[in-house]
Amino acid sequence: MYRSKLYLLSIFLLLTSLSFSQLNKVLITPEKVLYKSIDEVDLNLYFYRPLDFDNSKTYNCIIFFHGGAWNTGDYKQFQRHAMYFASRGMIAVSAEYRITSKHGSTPFQSLEDAKSAIRFVRSNAKYFSVNPQRIAVSGGSAGGHLAAATSTIIKYDNVRENTNVSSKPNLLILFNPILDTSPNAWGYGSFMRRVGNRKTDNPVEISPIHHLSPKSPPTIILTGTNDNKVPIEMINDYKEKMNFLNIRCDVVFYEGAEHSFFNRNKYFIETVLESDNFLKSNWYLEGPPTIKEQYN
Repeated sequence: MYRSKLYLLSIFLLLTSLSFSQLNKVLITPEKVLYKSIDEVDLNLYFYRPLDFDNSKTYNCIIFFHGGAWNTGDYKQFQRHAMYFASRGMIAVSAEYRITSKHGSTPFQSLEDAKSAIRFVRSNAKYFSVNPQRIAVSGGSAGGHLAAATSTIIKYDNVRENTNVSSKPNLLILFNPILDTSPNAWGYGSFMRRVGNRKTDNPVEISPIHHLSPKSPPTIILTGTNDNKVPIEMINDYKEKMNFLNIRCDVVFYEGAEHSFFNRNKYFIETVLESDNFLKSNWYLEGPPTIKEQYN
């Protein structure tokens, strides 16, 4: 009986401490907005706005693309990120895009959707109270690939859209991104499995590292040293090419971290803090970060 009571007391104290540790977390319910219908597929954006949102004001924006090897995943992977940056005064958007397991799509179509999502937000910037010149784009793994590719790849726009409106981000925050889809790169094998027999497009055409230019946006890359899908060499090569073009490219390596580490335990707080500081250094945010107060 004593042990039973002691056990229940321990559970109660644990739950109480967890509850108190989350008291400051800002919870925001997103608005679901249809941005594209194609091949009988509806694709949505999920808008997270500051609690004190005022539609007479203009807000800097960040758009997230989930990972999942272009095959699986959904917008909720970046739900906490979106709520946090909305709490910091941005409009945060988490995007759906076509994936192989659900839509029988290829990475080329995923990229088209990512471009459409950015173009939709920018085209409707006034309606959504977004600054069209301050749209940061972020993603993890294959979502990081899409984010980077929107900034470098000229092709794969939806021709039915107003392509006079740019689909390029102004800033990039990349979590263990796939930056190379050429032969012999990890991204190539996963990429070709998604393409299957439909091999009419060249994977190098959507390989971000092969299309960097002086117009590529400032970038931060957050990745682990034990990532078996995103080699350190690839990240360093990307940074070197960005530096050669005189473009800011910050890289933060997390010792011992593996692929998709950024949503786990302490890494979520650490990587969001780095992202916050990067956004602030580029004048997208002001004031001190609150990630530790919200999630510690």
